[in-house]
This record gives sequence, structure tokens and C-alpha cells, in this order.
Amino acid sequence: MKPLAVLASSRFTAESSLDRARLGLGLSWYLGAWPHRLSRACRAGDRSRVHTLERRWARQVAKYLDVRFDVAGMEHVDPHRRTVIVALHEGFADTVALLHLGLDLRFVARDELLEWPTLGRYLRESGQILVDTDAPRSAYRTMVRQGSASLDAGESVVVFPQGSILGIETAFMPGAFRMAQRLDAWILPVVVTGSHLVWEYPYTPLIRFGQRISMRILPPVAPDEAVANAHDLESAMKRAALQPGMAPARRFHPEIDGYWDGYRYEIDPAFPEVAELVAAHRRTVAPV
Repeated sequence: MKPLAVLASSRFTAESSLDRARLGLGLSWYLGAWPHRLSRACRAGDRSRVHTLERRWARQVAKYLDVRFDVAGMEHVDPHRRTVIVALHEGFADTVALLHLGLDLRFVARDELLEWPTLGRYLRESGQILVDTDAPRSAYRTMVRQGSASLDAGESVVVFPQGSILGIETAFMPGAFRMAQRLDAWILPVVVTGSHLVWEYPYTPLIRFGQRISMRILPPVAPDEAVANAHDLESAMKRAALQPGMAPARRFHPEIDGYWDGYRYEIDPAFPEVAELVAAHRRTVAPV
């Protein structure tokens, strides 16, 4: 599987000519004028202004794409608590959903996204926490160092513990839980489903209007329980994602999606059929 940066010559398309025209007009605004506003606030060092603009951007993008949100558990959100948000990851629209929590957010993201011209500039200028997930020790040190500064500044740090958008079958990595415990921050679990149907990149550049995104905020976990409860929390989040009434969760079908040999990921043992498919494939490509 090729890296995200070279997977598609065009990253955006729509199903109908009307939607393609609508998409072109929207992209010129939301990926043109808005990033310039954010850049100015970032360069001025006005973090409050940056967060306000990010939330406003997310609301307007959701309205433009006609996203319907199905949200429960907002009573668990406390802007005054030191918080590491642990969220399921399906696609780029997860960011739009999480910015509706009303918190000042700092995201942990793959450093390869710096290769995207507009997104990369925003990630760099806004000081998001950029890590190389293929170097887990270095990535963890970066998360702790920059996450500590963000928490001290009153921001909540967002980590996608699956480290990929392959699907719900992808296992959590332990870094977010270890970081929360080390930095004396509460874990806020957020289950997001349906976002992959808004924009399915890198599987396809198709953007769909009028999709539903479900978001469930589960009760927070205290810092001293973060590591010990990580496995149970992962199971609880994935059960919530698969509950009837939720927007469809993204499922990993390696025969269709590819095996992503260049990426570091594991399959949750709770999904034995997918785990065996990936294990069998890896045995065929293992170096002699």
C-alpha cells in the first residue's frame, strides 16, 4: 500500500455533477480563505483566537456538507479538567466532529501529513503534535513533551490510539494511556462512527453530502486507572461503536483495502477472522 501522500492525483470528488460544482465552490472557501485566517492567528500567537476559529470552521464545514450529528454523553465533557481525549478514528471528518465538543484541542497527528500543502502548513503553524508512528519511542517522547505543555496551557490533547483509519478492527496502541497517567490527565473516551462515509480518502476521493455521524462520549477515566483499564476501555468503546442505532462504523476488509504493509498496526484479537487474515498475509511477505 502506498503512502497517503501519493495515493491519489485528486483527493476530492463527488457523485453527481451538481455535487462536484458544490464541492468546488466549498473547497475554494474552506481550504482557501479559512486557512489564511487561521494562519494569521497562529502567527500572532493568539491561541484563544485559533481555537475559536477552529471550532467555527468545523461548524461551518459540517453545515456545508449537511452532516447530521447524533451525539450523547456531553455531560462528561469538562473544560476545566486536564484531559487526554482518546477517540476512535475513521477518517479526516473525525476532526470536524471532535471540534464540536467545545474544548480547546491540540491533535496528535502523523508527521507525513506535512506533505499536504494546505493541511501541512496549518499543522505546523498551529503547533499540532506531529509524530512518526514508525518510531514509537520517539513518538511517545514527543507526545509527552508537547502534550505536557498543551495540558498546562488548558488545552485538551486528542490522540487516535489506533494510529490509522483502517477500521474498528485495528488495535489500540498504549501511548495515549501511558501519557495520560504520566501527565496526571484524565482519559475522555469518544466514540465516533460514520465519519468515513463523509470522505473515504485514501480509499476513494469521494465526498458525500448529507451523512450522519454518531458521537458517544463515555465516562472519563482517572489518571491512575488509565493504563490498567486501557484494554477494558478499548472493548467498551468498540462495543459502543457497534451498537444498533449508531452510524455505521468503518470495517477493515484487507482483501479490498489492502494490507498496508508499510504501516505499523495490529489487529484487535476481538476480531479473530481479520487477525488471522493479516497474520497469514504477513507470513507470506516476511523476509527470509
